[in-house]
This record gives sequence, structure tokens and C-alpha cells, in this order.
Amino acid sequence: QVQLVESGGGLVQPGGSLRLSCAASGNIRSINAMGWYRQAPGQQRKLVAIITSGGTTNYADSVKGRFTISRDNAKNTVYLQMNSLQPEDTAVYYCNADIQIYGSVGLARYWGQGTQITVST
Repeated sequence: QVQLVESGGGLVQPGGSLRLSCAASGNIRSINAMGWYRQAPGQQRKLVAIITSGGTTNYADSVKGRFTISRDNAKNTVYLQMNSLQPEDTAVYYCNADIQIYGSVGLARYWGQGTQITVST
């Protein structure tokens, strides 16, 4: 009933920039927090950034000052602008969103399919 579709991944050189997008669609009544996580090979999935419906943001220390999360509530879309990318940022990036669908009384967390970011020369 709900899909999160990510776009914008790829290969970038160190110091470069990328912008990820994640659009939610389906039987959506409301969206609470939206966020980005990443998972490097052999590691657990970790929080990168999160943004509430009111626009409050929080970032992992490793990306503060380099990454910016934003959202367009009218489009049910969350973005991640990534600047000054480094090889250690290489990972699969996943978006998620806490969504209430029509006909339900609570929130459920939905995930995107993941998009690969590779930072390399």
C-alpha cells in the first residue's frame, strides 16, 4: 500500500556531491519523521539524518556540516544533499518514513529499497 522510491545514487569522486531523493506514495494519510540510514559492507545499518514533520533535524556526528536533510511535505519526499563526500561515506543508503495510512490508527515504518553510493577515484 505504501512505497518509498529512492533515486540519486552513484559513483562520485572524493570531495564531490550527490543529492538523494526518496518519494513516498500510496494510501498515505500522514507522514511523521523521515530519515536516511546507511549500511556499509560488514556493518550494521546506521542513522545518517532524520527530519520531523515540523522540520527539526538531527544528524550523525560523522556527517554534520557536510550533509543536509530536507523534505517537501506536499510531495511526500525527503532529500539528502551530500557534500564533501569521502570514501568512508561509501554505503547503501536507505530512506525511511513513519507513515499513517488511511484506515489505520497508528504509524508504521516503511523503508526504501536502498541506493548505492560509492566514493572513489
